[in-house]
Amino acid sequence: MKPIASYYDFSGKVVVITGGSRGIGHAMALAFAAAGARVAVASRKIESCEATVKEIRALGSDGSAHRVHVGNWKDCDRLAEEVYAKWGRADVLINNAGLSPLAPSSLETSEELFDKIIAVNLKGPFRLTALFASRMVAGDGGAVINISSTSSIRPDPETAPYGAAKAALNILTVACAKEYGPKVRVNCIMCGPFHTDISKGWSRTDDFTRRAKQTFPLLRAGEPEEAVGAAMYFASPAASFTTGAVLIVDGGSSNPLARTVYES
Repeated sequence: MKPIASYYDFSGKVVVITGGSRGIGHAMALAFAAAGARVAVASRKIESCEATVKEIRALGSDGSAHRVHVGNWKDCDRLAEEVYAKWGRADVLINNAGLSPLAPSSLETSEELFDKIIAVNLKGPFRLTALFASRMVAGDGGAVINISSTSSIRPDPETAPYGAAKAALNILTVACAKEYGPKVRVNCIMCGPFHTDISKGWSRTDDFTRRAKQTFPLLRAGEPEEAVGAAMYFASPAASFTTGAVLIVDGGSSNPLARTVYES
């Protein structure tokens, strides 16, 4: 048996991360770079991608920056072409980019907002998985990792389209695992509440902190770095017999059997 540390050596591998310039995606980008991977960082803001690539190079690895709106089919096509033109391969795709705006009510949710949420959270991962996984099948194989949310199993009215899109992403994970196996493994990380740029409007409020201490087994929200281990597992040979899986990383907050009221 190989030393377990060797499973997490990504030297020579290329990892593509959408939404890779901040939050969970940024933490994953730096972690894979520290493990030797070359990282293609994609988001709508090229300056943020370029700043992340500088951090990657400071770790002794290399990367590339890509301006992409994953809700746009042509942008997804262009990202695949840019990555293969730059690196000649892609070994891991992480569909991390997400959009979760609050809506006052379902009736007041505009068609434009609904379409945007579905496009970023579902349409983009669908297209990118098709583009990258099909090339992985034709090459040396690889791994696709989708980033879902516990909103997919514990939805709230103010984020209904987001929860629906993430629930569909869970299903898409299983369907793609069947379509692109055995050379490509497709798995999903279902994230609970994390402290990120997107969540800062609620995750650090007194109300959320109080509820977390009362109902979450770990008493708090997660930090972006705490999702990294799951991604590295799914991307590595350690997960060679794992595909179509949806792993919950949420501090126990979505499990109704674990929602005991704790002392504050």
